[in-house]
Amino acid sequence: MFTPKYPPAVSIPAAPVQPIPEPETPGAAPPVYQPVPMAPAAAGRPVVQLTPGSAVALVAGGGAVVLVIGAVLVSMLLAVAITGVSIAVTAIVLRLLVNDMHRKPQR
Repeated sequence: MFTPKYPPAVSIPAAPVQPIPEPETPGAAPPVYQPVPMAPAAAGRPVVQLTPGSAVALVAGGGAVVLVIGAVLVSMLLAVAITGVSIAVTAIVLRLLVNDMHRKPQR
């Protein structure tokens, strides 16, 4: 019941190995294949140059992003902490009120 069920195995026939043809004339060199030249990867796009001013702006922007994300995370943590404390205080007050209601009235 818990054993895995695999699909039937498919055998892929191996491609036959073709021998390298011998040169037709004795002593002749085999043909040399030239690789096809590749187009540059960034064809049509300008190259981005990082100047000192743009580097400073990039670092300042990254620092600002880190500070904003940090502020958001700290504010969320504070919101969770304040909510937990308020729920704890509310539970204590309700417990005191329920205990006070169950006491016998004094004469």
